[in-house]
Amino acid sequence: MKREVKLTSDGSKTLYINDLNENYHSHHGAMQEAQHVFINNGLKLKYDYEINILELGFGTGLNVLVTIDEFLKNDKNHVIHYFTIEKYPVNEREVKELGYDSFFDEPNMKKYYRELHECEWNVTQEILPNFFFTKFNRDFYELKNLALPSIDLVYYDCFGARVQPDLWEKPLFEMVADKMKEGALLTTYSSKGSVRRILQELHFKVEKKEGPPGKREMINAVKNE
Repeated sequence: MKREVKLTSDGSKTLYINDLNENYHSHHGAMQEAQHVFINNGLKLKYDYEINILELGFGTGLNVLVTIDEFLKNDKNHVIHYFTIEKYPVNEREVKELGYDSFFDEPNMKKYYRELHECEWNVTQEILPNFFFTKFNRDFYELKNLALPSIDLVYYDCFGARVQPDLWEKPLFEMVADKMKEGALLTTYSSKGSVRRILQELHFKVEKKEGPPGKREMINAVKNE
């Protein structure tokens, strides 16, 4: 699929897929969306001494970078295990053109950003002390075959239901739920009624939250027994 880099309203960039007429991130602001959905309404609500994060999917790597940035603001003795799945990796040219590392004060962020994309697939890497990163070059539906520890936090960041409706239906949410421990949090930019109902059927406590810029609402869902 042909992709091109586009500027979003907060000055950060995103990838646009011509064939699908779909952005990887909100055109209202890629950086703002990642921070609001996955950090402010995700990591900050679940931060603990040790946390296992699952992201669907890796894409541009922006969600990992905002997670590293938040990690560096906290006690460095904390431990994050970050797992992510991506079937169609971005290329070196796209990574350079997106330039997400320039949005952070951390001087090593360029190095981390490069390593996230260059490191070997299906192998755990310690990107920085106590931040362990594993990316899987798989289809989302292969999640059930992956040996993962019990997940504390899920970043559900699939393409929108308009272009990939199957990723917002019960079978994939069931696979994700099976990987989560009791009390684990799933956060997503989506606010679709069908998604809320599916999560409730799977015994999640669902809460509508204020959405990122340009979107009225989003979803937080906590797994119950």
